Amino acid sequence: MSKTYSSAERAYREVKERILAGALPGGELISEGEIATDLGTSRTPVREAFLRLETEGWMKLYPKRGALVVPVPAGEAEHVVHARYVVETAAARGLAAADRAGVAEALREAIERQREFAAAGDLEQFAAMDTEFHRTLVVAAGNPLLIGFYDSLRERQRRMNSAAVRRHARGAEQIVEQHGRLADRIEAGDAEGFAALLVEHLSGVHQLELKGL
Repeated sequence: MSKTYSSAERAYREVKERILAGALPGGELISEGEIATDLGTSRTPVREAFLRLETEGWMKLYPKRGALVVPVPAGEAEHVVHARYVVETAAARGLAAADRAGVAEALREAIERQREFAAAGDLEQFAAMDTEFHRTLVVAAGNPLLIGFYDSLRERQRRMNSAAVRRHARGAEQIVEQHGRLADRIEAGDAEGFAALLVEHLSGVHQLELKGL
């Protein structure tokens, strides 16, 4: 691997991480120069990273002006949340007839980590652990097709979570409390109760009116 490629990969990973974590919010215009200076590299690897991010839909490049971080498209949040609801409730139904002790313990461990990140004021890690909490449930259900589909939403989900947490930094305690209630429903094998709480949770966190759920 060449040095240039290594620098481009590093620039790509760093800029994408900032987008997903909300440090570079949608609608912000950034330049190759400022990122290159920040990373201590030349503009060439940053240019390559920007091109790759544009191909993936995270950026829109404007020659001689810079790169625009693409905002979450209209309607995408609703689509992601609806897809998550379908997968997570299917997982909850699958777990209702299974041994749930292990997944309940894993969910509570994730909740405890969230409490720690909230107490430390680490919103980025709090948002990342939010994503992990929900994924833990899906993985525990053991359907590889659902896991693969859910993971295809992971980056969009993380970006949405980061934005939501930044909007409502004081809402971390409420999120943790709701996660506790969701974990209780899983432990009890109450798939219908879980589904009802999940609608309340997702609509509140992402400020969406979820219809048809």
